[in-house]
Amino acid sequence: MQLRILGCSGGIGQQLRTSSYLVDDDILLDAGTGVGDLGMDEMRKLRRIFITHSHMDHILSIPLLVDTLFSSLKQPLEIHARAETIEILRRHIFNWKIWPDFSELPNRQNPVMIFRPMQPGDVIDFNGRQIEMIDVSHTVPACAYAVTSGGRTLVYSGDTSTNDVLWTRLNQYPRIDFMIMESAFANHDLQLSQLAKHYCPSLLAEDLKKFRHRPQLGISHLKPGEEQRIMDECHAAMGNEWSLHQLKTGEVFQI
Repeated sequence: MQLRILGCSGGIGQQLRTSSYLVDDDILLDAGTGVGDLGMDEMRKLRRIFITHSHMDHILSIPLLVDTLFSSLKQPLEIHARAETIEILRRHIFNWKIWPDFSELPNRQNPVMIFRPMQPGDVIDFNGRQIEMIDVSHTVPACAYAVTSGGRTLVYSGDTSTNDVLWTRLNQYPRIDFMIMESAFANHDLQLSQLAKHYCPSLLAEDLKKFRHRPQLGISHLKPGEEQRIMDECHAAMGNEWSLHQLKTGEVFQI
């Protein structure tokens, strides 16, 4: 299984892209601004998008992606998400005011985009990869995804903060090989982290004590300008017990 980091920042700026991760060449985990760096041939290979939640930095590229691919899609692009997330997308994005409803184009019988609602605990099997949705705690209904292929598992947290459900479920996996966890704020923004339901290094370190696995840990969603401070605090809070890595746009990992 290959993981390509299209976007992992908590904001935009030169060479900064928001959350989007390409698994192999046909699955997206979230669809933030990083999708725009794909070439046309790469975009045409996409088949499934798994959305963690409805916030703009995780969904921004979906409308433009479907529009760009409209005439070349031989089969519909499938959007997997919680039912609550899909309802938000329908009501506020694909509503014929902000953007056309591509789940009805070119017609309802043959659309170029299909919404596939999931709920935590559901597992989708797609070309030999199992993608499980796991509940997390955020300001809107949200989820993480665990992707298993060939006995190896990648976990992507999406946006979350202190919770038990995620760690309880992940501890039931026989192994976790690579995990993407967010730490949006530095510790001096602890109250903001708790209000916005994001991790900061101290909160993440405390929750990781609940976790029995020790995968390579990629840190994502860092606020622009605070990256070094957040990473220094992560290293200080977690010590040598974890293999920490600040994710960067363009990186590729073999899992």
